[in-house]
Amino acid sequence: MTEPTHGPDEAGGDSAGKAGAEPAAHAHPHEHGDHTDPHAENDRAMSSTPPATETGVSTPGAEDAVTADGRPGYDVDAGIQALWQQFADQPDQTSRDRLVLHYAPLVKYVAGRVGTGLPTHVDVGDLVQSGIFGLVDAIEKFEPARGLRFETYAMQRIRGAILDDLRAQDWVPRAVRSKAKETERALERLGARLHRAPTDSELATELGVSLDDLRDFYGQLQLTSVVALEDLVSAGKDSGSLVDTLPDDGAVDPVAVLVDQDNRRQLAEAIAQLTERDKIVVSLYYFESLTLAEIGKVLGVTESRVSQLHTRAVMRLRAKLVEQPAT
Repeated sequence: MTEPTHGPDEAGGDSAGKAGAEPAAHAHPHEHGDHTDPHAENDRAMSSTPPATETGVSTPGAEDAVTADGRPGYDVDAGIQALWQQFADQPDQTSRDRLVLHYAPLVKYVAGRVGTGLPTHVDVGDLVQSGIFGLVDAIEKFEPARGLRFETYAMQRIRGAILDDLRAQDWVPRAVRSKAKETERALERLGARLHRAPTDSELATELGVSLDDLRDFYGQLQLTSVVALEDLVSAGKDSGSLVDTLPDDGAVDPVAVLVDQDNRRQLAEAIAQLTERDKIVVSLYYFESLTLAEIGKVLGVTESRVSQLHTRAVMRLRAKLVEQPAT
């Protein structure tokens, strides 16, 4: 038969009979570790109101139930409660898969929350995949008899599974991440107290470490300041990746080539306007690498006279090159 969908007001249905507001972490504190987000420490609390879920489950007797507004049809709350009871009596894979399908929107919701603020190379699809494992684990370990709300418990398990996977992919040791946050908090405290940027000595005193240890930590912290070359320079499908912006030191700069060619042309034109003796002096000194004494022997003059000719030629060339842009 056709199974109608439900609206957003039905998503928060009581998953275990009487829904409670107690966080699930108190019910199962031993089932998962500390899932504090290392990248977004302030985002500790998840919304207790889950998104609307979709169900594809059908249970015996659900056809005779009525909806909240009195219309006959499929009652989502009654159906999911019956499915929970069926899974509790016989925890087979079919019942579990139906529960996973019903609560799957929770995973997308939590993944979107956790993904806020993460680097762009982190795919939300990967977070959703990790969250599915957390949802399955929550379904298998949830105890409806405790009277707790499943959505609240499941969101914590999903979030924990996503953060565990992110930590597993992080190549930076957690001790370095923790020390970096501690250093940031110390900088904020000192800045508020001193009303200026603190020095390294003041920061080391605040942290209770030596100045050498603080500088060693700076060296470790530099290794964490990396970016993915696959990151887009700007938003949009047509934007290039960061690797496209890296300079190629071996490539020829076309602008530099054009400037060099233009300088050579201007210099050749300026030399062509010199007197014959000045041309010889410039040519022998700069192109043949002769000394002033050797040039004097070629021209039959003294070295001091060659020096005077060289100075005059350079002054004339400088004057010509300065006048060149104006012509």
